[in-house]
Amino acid sequence: MREKVVSLAQDLIRRPSISPNDEGCQQIIAERLEKLGFQIEWMPFNDTLNLWAKHGTVEPVIAFAGHTDVVPTGDENQWSFPPFSAEIIDGMLYGRGAADMKGSLAAMIVAAEEYVKANPNHKGTIALLITSDEEAAAKDGTVRVVETLMARDEKITYCMVGEPSSAKNLGDVVKNGRRGSITGNLYIQGIQGHVAYPHLAENPIHKAAPFLQELTTYQWDEGNEFFPLTSLQIANIHAGTGSNNVIPGELYIQFNLRYCTEVTDEIIKQKVAKMLEKHNLKYRIEWNLSGKPFLTKPGKLLDSITSAIEETTGITPKAETGGGTSDGRFIALMGAEVVEFGPLNATIHKVNECVSVEDLGKCGEIYHKMLVNLLDS
Repeated sequence: MREKVVSLAQDLIRRPSISPNDEGCQQIIAERLEKLGFQIEWMPFNDTLNLWAKHGTVEPVIAFAGHTDVVPTGDENQWSFPPFSAEIIDGMLYGRGAADMKGSLAAMIVAAEEYVKANPNHKGTIALLITSDEEAAAKDGTVRVVETLMARDEKITYCMVGEPSSAKNLGDVVKNGRRGSITGNLYIQGIQGHVAYPHLAENPIHKAAPFLQELTTYQWDEGNEFFPLTSLQIANIHAGTGSNNVIPGELYIQFNLRYCTEVTDEIIKQKVAKMLEKHNLKYRIEWNLSGKPFLTKPGKLLDSITSAIEETTGITPKAETGGGTSDGRFIALMGAEVVEFGPLNATIHKVNECVSVEDLGKCGEIYHKMLVNLLDS
């Protein structure tokens, strides 16, 4: 299985599919699956290509979810090898997307192929949901496919997202949920003026200082058994004209919260509004909710992937919910159990992104055993 996984991963990496471009990656996948009897449905939205492929027509529906798009390479001169050459050196496969996530995508495809070849009349349905819009806007990818499926009353029972979850060793971490993410774009109003005549102006930076102190030190919750506590970070602050003798008329503050299930986006909005009013600030605020928290509690899916990892690696994975957001947040809206598992994440989005060839082969085995555990038991 390892050779098949690595070969497919190389084919995918060699296509420079910088988000939201797919560059023919999904066509390669579709042609392979179609030969095995998968029903292929293309779902293009604006500049994003999405693939929904199914083998079977009944529940449970087990979906593999992934993305073919990658982040930009940066200065290619800093790479030891061309970022889209897919070189294998000392057992490591190098290239943009090797770990995030063309490697695990290849492993999922081969695992599904091998299972269907051996079990053409299997129980349930095996599906693949693949997008080219995960690394950028995430507006026309998985979220649009999910909306389409829900409108047709189609269901996903279990979903494996192939994000690189492993930390130090393959299989040490499985993501069984993610925190929510909400961003506030806040504009504090003042009165512009000359710094030599402060009585004729109102400095929004000075006015906002007590509010910022409260905002950045407020403890939203204590987390829970599944999630770390909610955290807030200021991402950007800007004011002024660039001149040292002008009191600014407006202060812009951008902040982001990664929040757990102990609070909601509405609670966050209400609390921030109360803080602003408490400090008598004139303001306007724009909120952007990029994802609500989701959690897959211990059950058949988590048990199946845990067993597959233990059997393949000898490691018992830890279920965690930390890190950034993923497309799992959209699939969870369908009521599906969702977990994320993939290779080491140490080099993702970095120069010389790479993944162990041996680990890729084991990923394929783990995904295959997960299917066996879910469909044959």
